[in-house]
Amino acid sequence: METRGDKFVGIQISPISFIDEDVAPLLDMLKERFGINVLLIGTISWLGLKVGRRISWQLDGWPDHGARDPRPLKGGSYIAEHPEYYGNTFIKHVRAQDEELRDVDILALVIPEARRRGMQVYPEVMEPLFHYEGHGSANVVAIPNLPQTLEIDVFNRVGSAPCINHPDYRTWWHSIIEDYCRSYDINGVMWCNERRSPLDVLLSGGVPHCFCEHCRQLAARRGIDVERVQRAFRDAYGYVEAVRSGAELLDGALVEFLRVLYYNPEILVWERFWVERDKDLDRELYGIVKWCNPALKFGLNVWNRNHLNPLRKAQWPWAEMTRWCDWVKPITYQHQAGGVYVNEMTQWHRSILRDVTPQAMTPLMYRFLGLDEAPWDEVVQRGFDPDTYVYGQCLSTVRAVNGKVDVYMGIGVDAPRTHKDQARCTPEIVRRSVLATYRAGGKGVVFSPNYAGMNLSTLDGAAAALAELGLLE
Repeated sequence: METRGDKFVGIQISPISFIDEDVAPLLDMLKERFGINVLLIGTISWLGLKVGRRISWQLDGWPDHGARDPRPLKGGSYIAEHPEYYGNTFIKHVRAQDEELRDVDILALVIPEARRRGMQVYPEVMEPLFHYEGHGSANVVAIPNLPQTLEIDVFNRVGSAPCINHPDYRTWWHSIIEDYCRSYDINGVMWCNERRSPLDVLLSGGVPHCFCEHCRQLAARRGIDVERVQRAFRDAYGYVEAVRSGAELLDGALVEFLRVLYYNPEILVWERFWVERDKDLDRELYGIVKWCNPALKFGLNVWNRNHLNPLRKAQWPWAEMTRWCDWVKPITYQHQAGGVYVNEMTQWHRSILRDVTPQAMTPLMYRFLGLDEAPWDEVVQRGFDPDTYVYGQCLSTVRAVNGKVDVYMGIGVDAPRTHKDQARCTPEIVRRSVLATYRAGGKGVVFSPNYAGMNLSTLDGAAAALAELGLLE
């Protein structure tokens, strides 16, 4: 197994862990026991999975370190306010108000100690920031004016997420990234884009978006007739309602869906318009990082749905993404992945795949997606196998990026479970995942999704693999 001298062994970590366990001893342990030399710190979020303690403690118990405190964090920005960067957006005053972190600038606190130990530091940020199922969302997001940025759905109702095309929301993201790059001695930024597209939302039983004045204006400048798009999506939503309710369809669910697309081509026009605007946000943030300091790295933390959903996989090819990043981190949370896959495909089997059983379709879907995992009735309990899943995803990503950027695999370590019978993570799963990464040509690993939710005993499996590879200092 070939390794490189420019070691990249990272861990995603929330601000609360530095308060619970104290910066210096925590960094010493991470470096010495687990060989970690890159810290990816959650700096702004209203999601417990990014900035809080273990969100699945009721199901998984508490980890073998840190505070056992079930209070959810309120969320917000965990750095000092630098108002000079936010003059062009009305989204302001987002400093976190959690008792333990109210006056703490987490980057200012951690960076000096990290530098003394030769560790790299990246702010770790993800869009969406707020209400996100399965990520421990805050109950209240008390940001003045934020409701003015919310999406408008196909029925002209106000939605629950900010529109990516709202100028103040988009400029706010520009401001956040510039703030990090100019205010702190960081090595770069890790960005994660996990927003669902209109067609993705539709196939999951949701209401398509966004038809706010800003989206309308942008689309109109591209020659798109927005009124026709809305009518098309309303037809498509009617189809989804019917098929999910069990209505009889003369030609079957899939053929009827293709017929909807045939008579409503505006759906695909709008889908392409929206997805490209979503990708533009990635490209804009990459450019801001490079403008501020060309030496800083822009890493992409890439959603596992991009390889578990055919629509996402088609829309987000790796080769294209290499044009706006310095490295990629495919998310492969192996023990959790069976449950994620079942959740994903259950929505499709309620709509366009209603006429075929999941048991019959799964081998074909695996073939379409390049997977080779357990059967449908066993995959939640067994999870995905590191030697097929992590290895396979790493190998295909390495081939797709073709040497243009490095691949650092996102290794799941005690990622939160959602079902009692769901596979548990073990030290051996983590050990095999690390070895599979380097065997497939990956150049590094990032232990994910959050140190506060990991057991040290599970992370020991990572240490064992790194020792085998000669990467444990």
